[in-house]
Amino acid sequence: MRSHYNPKNNPRVIIIQKLYGKFYNENDHLIFPKHRFKKFIKDIVLGTIERNDLILDELKSKLGDDFVFENLDKVFQTILKAATYELMYKPNLSINIIIKEYLNSSNFFLEQSQTRYLNALLDNIGKKLRPNNA
Repeated sequence: MRSHYNPKNNPRVIIIQKLYGKFYNENDHLIFPKHRFKKFIKDIVLGTIERNDLILDELKSKLGDDFVFENLDKVFQTILKAATYELMYKPNLSINIIIKEYLNSSNFFLEQSQTRYLNALLDNIGKKLRPNNA
């Protein structure tokens, strides 16, 4: 069952769109329009961009040598980076909430099989980044 999320109401859909634009179009100028979660959206987007190398290093160390990040679809990579940023730098947010929100948002961009794979990866990363919280 595919859910349809209105990007204007879902902050993580906006986060994914902004990050995708910035990561894969260097000339993309980030503009954050008025939104009730503007501060949160801006924080996640700018934090993910700023800590991109740390996030990639963390993903590679937590997912092992067999995992090749570059083989993933670009939208999938963007979602994984944003979710990993939240897992690493937003300890006040529950792992389950972060994963659920990104899975719901991913339905807007990914096929159902990709969403299941994303769920498995995020669960694995979440347990390794926050072993006491999982």
